[in-house]
Amino acid sequence: MKPKKIYKIKEIFLTKQGEGYHTGRPSVFLRFSGCNLWSGLEKDRAKAICDWCDTDFVGTDGENGGNYYINEILDIISNLWPSDNNLEPFLVCTGGEPLLQLDQNFVDEIHKIGFKISIETNGTKLPPSAIDWICVSPKNNTTTNLKTGDELKFVYPQKDFEPIQFESYNFNHFFIQPMDNNDYEKNKKLSEIFVEKNPKWKLSLQTHKILGFP
Repeated sequence: MKPKKIYKIKEIFLTKQGEGYHTGRPSVFLRFSGCNLWSGLEKDRAKAICDWCDTDFVGTDGENGGNYYINEILDIISNLWPSDNNLEPFLVCTGGEPLLQLDQNFVDEIHKIGFKISIETNGTKLPPSAIDWICVSPKNNTTTNLKTGDELKFVYPQKDFEPIQFESYNFNHFFIQPMDNNDYEKNKKLSEIFVEKNPKWKLSLQTHKILGFP
């Protein structure tokens, strides 16, 4: 018998989506541990492909984090979703890079308990089928293999890497999101200018940070 897969999870929590198309939507966030563009350790940041990442995805020490079988994950997210919320239950799988671990069995089991499943990915890996919402955030110095989905969210600006090249990809929504670093106000202004000049793109702000929720 094939052994059951263990998923390494940084954290699982109930919040509202803070970015992109579904901003404000109540969601259970599941953050997978690990990424293929950076180890997540500060000592490795300077040599990382994505050296501006603002997310802690190392280990399993976050809220409801751990090494879990799928049935344990199902129990956690089911218990987190409020019984008095009449909206369709919504799970956002992020990271790190969720597609290093997320597989077809994971998607199928999440659907069985009535949740829609969304992923936020850097696009270097191809997903299993039947994911309900795919958000790709391309990164410089990588190959974006996932060229179709629902939402393309470009963190702006990235050195020698322009959003326009992705306009031919098969996505329904295109967002520019200011890079969150020491130059945030400058990046926000540059993002606003870009969106004004390029009507295919909309501005995405990290409202969870502005409003102070997880």
